[in-house]
Amino acid sequence: MAILAIGTDLVALERLRGVWQRHPQRFLQRHFTPIELEYCLSQTDPLPSLGARFAAKEAFQKVWPQSFGWREVWVENRGRKPELNFSTAIAQHMRLEGLRAHLSLSHERAYALAVVVLEQP
Repeated sequence: MAILAIGTDLVALERLRGVWQRHPQRFLQRHFTPIELEYCLSQTDPLPSLGARFAAKEAFQKVWPQSFGWREVWVENRGRKPELNFSTAIAQHMRLEGLRAHLSLSHERAYALAVVVLEQP
């Protein structure tokens, strides 16, 4: 496998909190899938998990050649490991090109971070 691209994104959680407080339902419904919301909203403080997922979408956009909607890329946990999932169109393109995306998430008090590595054989 060869690394084609690496994308990173860092989210300031207080900035995200401000948007969420101004437009709570619109923000959540526009940016996150039901799977992401179920996981994040079950946390004692959902903001770090929301921020990490927001960062993951931004990081993937940096490695992907076309624009996509917020809900066309989402994060699901497989055990403790987060994985990116994709809309049918993106998933088909990835299969045809033999692409694989790896994801790492992290967060602390003020920031959430995501790193995406896009590989091809």
